[in-house]
Amino acid sequence: MLSIIQAAGWPIWPLIACSILALALVFERFVALKTARVVPPKLLDEAISVSSKSVPGPDVVTQLAQNSALGEVLASGLRTLNSHPQSSEAELRAAMEGAGRTVAHRLEKYLTALATIASAAPLLGLLGTVIGMIEIFGSQAGGGAVGGGNPAQLAHGISIALYNTAFGLIVAIPTLIFWRYFRSRVDEYLLTLELAAEQFVRHLGRLRKP
Repeated sequence: MLSIIQAAGWPIWPLIACSILALALVFERFVALKTARVVPPKLLDEAISVSSKSVPGPDVVTQLAQNSALGEVLASGLRTLNSHPQSSEAELRAAMEGAGRTVAHRLEKYLTALATIASAAPLLGLLGTVIGMIEIFGSQAGGGAVGGGNPAQLAHGISIALYNTAFGLIVAIPTLIFWRYFRSRVDEYLLTLELAAEQFVRHLGRLRKP
């Protein structure tokens, strides 16, 4: 690996930095986007069960908010109803939508960075290719005729061009795949959150005091 890096020249270092950053972001998103941390399967039913007869106290609401992203959205509705028992359904929905936007922003965290790396890596590889071509033409110019240049410099230019092109694609393709995977996963979570919030709003509407 070290010999490949040496053969590729300095243009490969930005690509190595991108690959390390992309790997760290992928691991972080895998941990952050676990189902248990976003939309636990039974949480909505439990929240409805706990609040079936009356609005639970602040301690229960705080525990719900700390449970997961879905819990944070549901807790915002309960907090609104605790603070203003006569809140309309529209006010409850607005409070939960505000919490949902905050959660959505957190779920989409670092996805833009992954997309940027996926787009920039091939361009960085192309930059290394161009630099390698410059090395090749420089070696030819020194000899006065095609094939009469410095063979070592010619080989070095070719290695820079090919290694950087390949490494740029090696970084870009997996990063793009992971970005699309996380993007679809976030979209699925957001849809689940929206449907759960709508169901919970209707449930809270029955607990409002006249």
